[in-house]
Amino acid sequence: MIRRNITQNILDALADTPVVLINGARQTGKSTLVQAIAEQAHPARYITLDTASVLAAARNDAAGFLAGIDGAVVIDEVQKAPELFAAIKADVDRRRQPGKFLLTGSTNVLLVPGLSESLAGRMELLSLWPFSQGELAGVKETFIDALFADTFHLKNLPKEDPHDLREKIIKGGYPEAINRLKEDRRQAWFESYMTTILQRDIRDMANIEGLTNLPRLLAVIAARSPALLNFAELSRTLAMPQSTLKRYMTLLSATFLIQLVPAWSGNLTKRLVKTPKIVMGDTGLMSHLLGVNQKRLNTGEMIGPLLENFIIMEIKKQITWSAIKPQIFHFRTQTGQEVDIVLEDRAGNIVGIEVKASATIHANDFKGLRAFAETAGKRFRRGIVLYTGTESIPFGEALTALPVQILWHNK
Repeated sequence: MIRRNITQNILDALADTPVVLINGARQTGKSTLVQAIAEQAHPARYITLDTASVLAAARNDAAGFLAGIDGAVVIDEVQKAPELFAAIKADVDRRRQPGKFLLTGSTNVLLVPGLSESLAGRMELLSLWPFSQGELAGVKETFIDALFADTFHLKNLPKEDPHDLREKIIKGGYPEAINRLKEDRRQAWFESYMTTILQRDIRDMANIEGLTNLPRLLAVIAARSPALLNFAELSRTLAMPQSTLKRYMTLLSATFLIQLVPAWSGNLTKRLVKTPKIVMGDTGLMSHLLGVNQKRLNTGEMIGPLLENFIIMEIKKQITWSAIKPQIFHFRTQTGQEVDIVLEDRAGNIVGIEVKASATIHANDFKGLRAFAETAGKRFRRGIVLYTGTESIPFGEALTALPVQILWHNK
């Protein structure tokens, strides 16, 4: 079993919080992880609501369902029985026991009406993404925390074969996709996965029919990701009312198929674009939707957007177990200056990251970071250009070019 880097964060939460919820897309390994925790580090009874009879019992009499459970319990796929949340609140209020409930959800359960209010102060929410590259290599990445350290040490890294990097992008991080060695079998899994999400999970969550345009919408998003979210343009392209489009986008976000990266403004009055950037939750799935295989990627086709999307998601994964836990943004001015990724810690310190799908680097590649540093002022800690070369190169005060693989070789 591949160790998940968020495991210690889950155990720490269970030590002092009555309800711990692990949220993440279907098939990211949530069930495997919580079963391992329940069998070893935090003994608990395991219950899955994927079993029809168990689900019926939980929905018909939530309070009675919980009353029959002694000690700590894991409830897998809890979003299927929203009736349980009020019963869990009542149980916690009667006897506040740290680590009593370890829950998992494959849709964003914070969209469940009243949940955030009913479990406020009683629940800690953690995200489990598909495998990070460090997890696959047996490494707990600390790149995020290193970015905010007082000193940032450059280091020599093992050379990364460009073919290996492209393979990482094409495979993505879903455990089942990683395990399938043949490309056609991996594509078959992605197709089945999409069918399950779009035709069952989303339809159940929305409780409506007529979602036939969702696959087309997702394909269009994949073709443009990462890009600023433009509802008017998407509406015209898909011949779909904006009201319907926004509802569909909420559903895709709730199942973690897409992510929105908000724009950084820093509470400044300067003329900054405030539109969020839309990215795909996994580049393996994104490649499948685009019809991009290893051969096409080797020609350089689509490598730019796929690499940027890949790095954004690797950073989002690392944030979940970092000590700093910064927020993630993007930066863009109305004159076109932009930075792909902005990280801001609780103290307001800021790091900018630009992604370049090139093995060479030039001073002009830092133009957006320099504009951002001027805008951010004293809050700016450093700017990084991640590129596909092999050398770590300083480019002036607080500006550095680093190989992409530092993301998972930084220990």
